[in-house]
Amino acid sequence: MIMESTKFQDIFGHSNVVIACIHVGALPGTPGYRNNWNEVIDKAAREAELLASVGFHGLIIENMHDTPYLKREVGPEITASMTILGDAVKRVVSIPVGVQVLAGANKAALACAKAAGLDFIRGEGFVYGHLADEGLFESDAGELLRYRKMIDAESIAIFTDIKKKHSAHAITQDVPIGDWAKAAEFFRADGVIVTGSHTGEPAEINDIKNTRENSQLPIIIGSGVNINNLSTYLDLADGIIIGSWYKKDGYWANEIDNDRARKIGDLIRR
Repeated sequence: MIMESTKFQDIFGHSNVVIACIHVGALPGTPGYRNNWNEVIDKAAREAELLASVGFHGLIIENMHDTPYLKREVGPEITASMTILGDAVKRVVSIPVGVQVLAGANKAALACAKAAGLDFIRGEGFVYGHLADEGLFESDAGELLRYRKMIDAESIAIFTDIKKKHSAHAITQDVPIGDWAKAAEFFRADGVIVTGSHTGEPAEINDIKNTRENSQLPIIIGSGVNINNLSTYLDLADGIIIGSWYKKDGYWANEIDNDRARKIGDLIRR
């Protein structure tokens, strides 16, 4: 389904990849932080061990509890914290690990990945532009890839959202998602992420098909996948990121439900 030689293959070795998202606790300096740094680290490592043990092929850590998010630029405390968390997770699992730093702090994510020995980042606002909760995002592909070259991090894959969730796309309403995928490929992304309009909402089947028709990049589904539609989306895409369904009541901010995690792990292994 994917190109013969890609960073995606180098990292995972196959298609039909299912990646679990670890929503790390609120980080130092953010409004939700509870002066519990060691607990944040320990919890991330415990969740990583559990999710790897049930059968996920990869993990990604994300600072989703850091609301309200900053746009593009985060403080050194966030970059340092995510680096330590990435290292803590990488030490306890043998599967690939990635990182996303919200919101759209793609250079910080690359720095984390480089320092912690991670395998990929999830980036926002790589091509075109969109209006998000945090404000107007413009493309950072040119700057980001030059930064990756500068810090000797070219082995780290950049998987980028296209027509990103939680965003308004009125300024690009005449640009179909297939053209976003073409632009991402032309601008040297290593994979594209297709989502629904919000966290927990599934991607439109036609969006995935249009992306496939217009790009040879690996396609990753980034929202709304659950135990009932997992097989359907694996038939359409090369990878999937799941971050909500295996939590209690299927809500991203809740604790992991061990029974749900085992059930989806059983399906992944099958």
